[in-house]
Amino acid sequence: MHHEGDLSPLTDLLQGRARHILVSQDGRALADAAVTGGVLPGSFNPLHEGHRRLAEVAAELLQAPVTFELSVENVDKRALTEGEALRRAQQFWGWAPVALTRAPTFREKARLFPGCTFIVGYDTAVRIVAERYYASAADMQEALREIRDAGCRFLVAGRAHAGAFHTLADVPVPEEFRSLFQEVPPELFRLDISSTELRARQQSSAGAILERPRPGA
Repeated sequence: MHHEGDLSPLTDLLQGRARHILVSQDGRALADAAVTGGVLPGSFNPLHEGHRRLAEVAAELLQAPVTFELSVENVDKRALTEGEALRRAQQFWGWAPVALTRAPTFREKARLFPGCTFIVGYDTAVRIVAERYYASAADMQEALREIRDAGCRFLVAGRAHAGAFHTLADVPVPEEFRSLFQEVPPELFRLDISSTELRARQQSSAGAILERPRPGA
């Protein structure tokens, strides 16, 4: 990761001196650089074909660039070390920009990236509107209002879950917030196998993670 000065921008992020780090395709890192268009969050362990395909489809639907986002902090997992965060960020070099943040929730992501559209899968969309992931139902509504007030919304891709293929129509979005959610048409993108299966498929060939999909693939 290229940078200027004595301190690594990633170290600045981990120690709270930067809100986020934007790593460009050539590996250059900028603290708190502006991000517009779509934001595709994930753990990217590893970056796989589903992420790549979804980013391309989302960019076409939004008619805007898509930036990947990796939070070094997680609601229910340990924080990433600097070395692990760097390893995951390196997967994008030469292909796409990635923003590294300390924002595990979408409320926090909206504060960092106002006006952006978050690109998520069905299972994540379910969690976004599930009361059990908040202090209360009122807290969930407050979080969604804050996301809306920041000018953010969600683009939801269908995916295989619990033995069936689910879409936005299966997500119990409260009436007040339905305008925040838009569906990726299944004919444009659908992921019929789990991330776990995709990871297993690619573990034997790390280089394949970085390849662009073939046109029409």
